[in-house]
Amino acid sequence: MRSFLDAVRYRFDNLMSKGLLSLTALLTIVTVIFVVLMTLLVILSSSYPVQGESLGEMIWFSLMHALDPGTVVGAEGIAYRAIMLITTFGGLVFLAGLIGIVSGAFDDKVEQLRKGRSRVIETDHTLILGWNSRVFSVVKEISLANLSRKKASIVILAPGDKVEMEDAIKEQVGKIGKTRVVVRSGDPMSLADLELASHGTARAIVILAADEAENADLVTMKTALALVNNPNRSKENYHIVAELQTLENLERAKLISDSEVSWILAGDVMSRIMVQTSRQSGLSLIFLDLLDFDGDEIYFTKQPQLVGKTYLQAQHEFSNSSLIGVLRDGEVSLNPARTMKIKAEDQLIVVAPDDSMIHTSSVYTFDTGAISNSKIAPAKPEKALILGQNENLPVILSELSQYVAKGSSVTVVSDSNKMPLPDHANLKLNFVSGDPTLRATLDKVKIASFDHIIVLANRELSEEQSDAITLITLLQLRSIAKKSGKSFNIVTEMLDDRNRQLAESAEADDFIVSDQLIGLMMSQIAENSDLADVFSYLFSSEGSEISLHPASWYVKLGEMVDMHVLIEAAAKRGETAIGYRKAELESSQQNAYGVALNPEKVRRFKLVEGDKVIVLAEG
Repeated sequence: MRSFLDAVRYRFDNLMSKGLLSLTALLTIVTVIFVVLMTLLVILSSSYPVQGESLGEMIWFSLMHALDPGTVVGAEGIAYRAIMLITTFGGLVFLAGLIGIVSGAFDDKVEQLRKGRSRVIETDHTLILGWNSRVFSVVKEISLANLSRKKASIVILAPGDKVEMEDAIKEQVGKIGKTRVVVRSGDPMSLADLELASHGTARAIVILAADEAENADLVTMKTALALVNNPNRSKENYHIVAELQTLENLERAKLISDSEVSWILAGDVMSRIMVQTSRQSGLSLIFLDLLDFDGDEIYFTKQPQLVGKTYLQAQHEFSNSSLIGVLRDGEVSLNPARTMKIKAEDQLIVVAPDDSMIHTSSVYTFDTGAISNSKIAPAKPEKALILGQNENLPVILSELSQYVAKGSSVTVVSDSNKMPLPDHANLKLNFVSGDPTLRATLDKVKIASFDHIIVLANRELSEEQSDAITLITLLQLRSIAKKSGKSFNIVTEMLDDRNRQLAESAEADDFIVSDQLIGLMMSQIAENSDLADVFSYLFSSEGSEISLHPASWYVKLGEMVDMHVLIEAAAKRGETAIGYRKAELESSQQNAYGVALNPEKVRRFKLVEGDKVIVLAEG
């Protein structure tokens, strides 16, 4: 008997645990049995008030009594009323149970949706795996890139609370046009959780580094492995952009995939950007313009009408775009030889406001008489000041040594012990022990004597603590600059992009480098994987990079010229001209601090002493 009861209880428990449909079916069966029994009781007691009714009609009236308590009022006869009263009470119990079951199932569904555990049914979407401070700039930039798309969506899969992530996106990003953002909670390294995000139908996948993980690169690599080796993966090649923290892990990461994944070394890229922007006033504005989806961006285009023409001729024929290089046989070449002829299979690399605005015209004229023949003065030794130190310092020094003339020097000021640093041929390294946030320390090193200043974040502290120290140091530098009346070229590293907004200045030469730049770059590469090679080329000390050179090197000062003249003058020096900067507008935020990147070829302007020409040049 006990065994039988245990078996019945076990089967009942299993049935109850199967969810809404099983519970509803069980309750319906019990209700029908109860109504039929009450009907049989009425028949046995001969108390039904209407004689000659069929069994079906009697069962129906009993059911109505069970479902509607008011029906019992019309009953006649003591026995019939008693039986119908019992039927009504039973009906109330069954209805209450049904309401409870439906309500519980509804609450469970809402909770499941809140947790973000339902599968996404999207195609041609951008998938973001992981969560860090760069997610906001990635979402914002991808949504800007999607403005020309009729149907666009971004799916985020990260190990966090769905509602909290959605609220953070709304708060930090704001309005994002018609792009839908779908958030799901899960582990990007889990094969099962990846299925929630429809990774197989995504047009691009961005893997963000897990900042809070002990070894973020291992998490990134395992996530990439879960995508590439997924049994349910797409048959087409993936387009993945993944972020790595250390150079040592790059070789290991390429074992996972080098063809489907563009690996971005965040720290390395930021170090190179800091070095380049610290040395050239206004360069930071050009980088921001190229990296975000506002203003001008880098595009790839095929122009059959230019086949057979030289690179220099093609430069002139782009009426409202600037040709900067060629993608040939999978290899990017920026600022190639002026005599190189365009082939039919070549993709031309141009700077343009939008891909729909890339046009050519073979009709153009220019005055070669305005081209200058002035000689270029040899490079002079430079003095750089670095406040603070972190693991990126060796990369910064290595990059800096590739640019500066022999005899240059770098002074590192830090209240931590000196890092072991290698010697560099062109650099003399000085170390000063002191707190960079103190005015006395900055006065001791004589700030005004340096050509470039770089403020590094202390990565051994939390983001808030590090950025607070960096902000105090920056305020001290600005105070010194204001008091001395001298303009400093300051590049500052911030860890949290929200703190960048607090620290931003109205000065173009007071540049804040933060995770925002990496987010912008990853967004651009997510839209076009070939841009990975372009950015690697631009942000390296090898090959050609963007430079701002004195206008007197190219044209006769004070004469009216246009971009055709600058293109021709730069080509004679083995360079590619893409714009200019007016010195008189360097403090005007409304006029982009004097930077005119990719102006119309026919626009005429006058360059004077202090103005610069923006070019792609070697070294």
